[in-house]
Amino acid sequence: MIASGTALLSPARAKGLAPTKSMRGGSNNYLPGAPIVDRIGGGGFFMTGTVCRAGDGTPLEGIRIQIWAHTTEGYERDPRSHGATLTDRDGAFQLEMPQIVPAFGQPHGHLAYDSGEFETVFLRPVMSSSRDKSLRADFVLQPV
Repeated sequence: MIASGTALLSPARAKGLAPTKSMRGGSNNYLPGAPIVDRIGGGGFFMTGTVCRAGDGTPLEGIRIQIWAHTTEGYERDPRSHGATLTDRDGAFQLEMPQIVPAFGQPHGHLAYDSGEFETVFLRPVMSSSRDKSLRADFVLQPV
């Protein structure tokens, strides 16, 4: 789908780029309106990803992505465990936060797009190991 080393999309596949569906459990402990922050807590762990438009795959700049998790510094429901970031011109985002720790047996994060121009999407990616220092989640958004 993405050409090696570039952000170019294959025209044959770009028109059929399907939107991301919300994941079961993705909205657990969601707090609307989390502020845009430079970092959540003391940091040391990185949540990363990209955001593009369904259909043509155009990277979306300035998209607000909210992130929260159960970490070494707080629970998912704690407001201090929530923050938001904006995508750059390539549709990429990154937010540093405290180390994610297992909740209900799984180390996982929560991410949301909920700003209204596109359909709301909640993601709940699971880490392969609680020792991982990053987690990636990509969004393909469908205009409303």
